[in-house]
Amino acid sequence: MKRNIKMILEYDGTRYYGWQRLGNDTNTNTIQGKLEEVLSKMTREEISVIGSGRTDAGVHSLGQTANFHTNCCRSCQEIRTYLSSYLPKDIFVYSVEDVPERFHSRLSASAKTYLYRIAKPDCPSVFDRKYTWQFPETLNLSVMRQAASVLIGVHDFKGFSSLKKTKKSTVREIYSLDIIELEREIQIRIRGNGFLYNMVRIICGTLVDIGRGTLPQTAAAQILSSCDRKDAGITAPPQGLFLETVEYPESTLQMNH
Repeated sequence: MKRNIKMILEYDGTRYYGWQRLGNDTNTNTIQGKLEEVLSKMTREEISVIGSGRTDAGVHSLGQTANFHTNCCRSCQEIRTYLSSYLPKDIFVYSVEDVPERFHSRLSASAKTYLYRIAKPDCPSVFDRKYTWQFPETLNLSVMRQAASVLIGVHDFKGFSSLKKTKKSTVREIYSLDIIELEREIQIRIRGNGFLYNMVRIICGTLVDIGRGTLPQTAAAQILSSCDRKDAGITAPPQGLFLETVEYPESTLQMNH
């Protein structure tokens, strides 16, 4: 039986077209494409990598989880060392482990946390240009927090998504949504059981529009009831977004020896 191997990786998404390799496209300038290219060379097999979620072009990760199946006999440490040697320096796999056959990076996930970083207008860091939204206006955080509280819980988030039409459920649960003020930036951290296409960026953009006063504080509740993307704010730019962590039930990770 093939081994199922789980990886946790971080990457700087600046120069990539996102996580997902597009169809049978030979363009490997995606995170998935780079991983498959290196792993296929290492194993001499055609490797297919499954990610926990598809980050968009320009979005970063601090803890993306992925898995692949292989007959390769190398130890997990040897696989990690090989990846470290042959992957581009803006992709780093920091954990490799054997997991049960049934483990699936996307389907087994119980929670994901995303971090969105907004630089304050009076003191943006020149070194963080590629990793923050350098927003030019001061934001009213108390109004943003009040609006954010409405989004916590189980809701239909269709209005916070770029999905045109879908037969799949657009109901998701947000476990927590925190807006944190630091000396030079504002951080929005969202933890939930799953996210729709562009959902985190539209939530962040909507909260920023509320914080700058171009949308009323009641807009968040209005979007949940209307389920209409037109009622929501702008889509926050990709460079401020990080997939921070992906969580799994312990039962999906335990090997039966």
